[in-house]
Formats: sequence, C-alpha cells, structure tokens
Amino acid sequence: MINVIIKKLPENEINERKIREWPVWTKEISVFDWYYESDEECLIIEGEVDVKTEEGNYTLKAGDFVIFKKGLKCEWNVKSPIRKYYYFHE
Repeated sequence: MINVIIKKLPENEINERKIREWPVWTKEISVFDWYYESDEECLIIEGEVDVKTEEGNYTLKAGDFVIFKKGLKCEWNVKSPIRKYYYFHE
C-alpha cells in the first residue's frame, strides 16, 4: 500500500478545491516522529522537509500537493522552515 502520494496540482484545481482556505501549519527546522490518525492532504507553501517512512524517503518542497494515508508512521526532518495548507479527513 502506498502511504505517501505526491502530485503537482494545476492552479484551477487548487482554486476549485479551495485549498488556500485551509488552515496553515508552520514548523521550524527540526526532526520529529509523526503518526497519521487520519488521511491528510496538504499543499507545501514554502520550505523543505524530508519524510522518512518504511516504504521510502520523500523530499517535499513548495508546490507539492501531498496525501499522507491513515496509519502512516514517519519521521519528519524539516530542512528549512515549512509552511503548508492542510486538511485532515475524518
């Protein structure tokens, strides 16, 4: 099962989904473990982070739209301060 999906969304889809109305999360340079209790969709606004999972490592940067699947355990290594729009599914 793929637990991290990375896409580039066209501007019209970002607008249609009203992503810029989602809350914004920020984090300074740091390393921490994370567990997803539900699916999360997010759009990286700025910064860079390496996400280490059992299935592989992912580098996320501004412009990446990412889906993290429920049950994913990972380590976040924030390389430069990050800002992202995010939405957790119930």
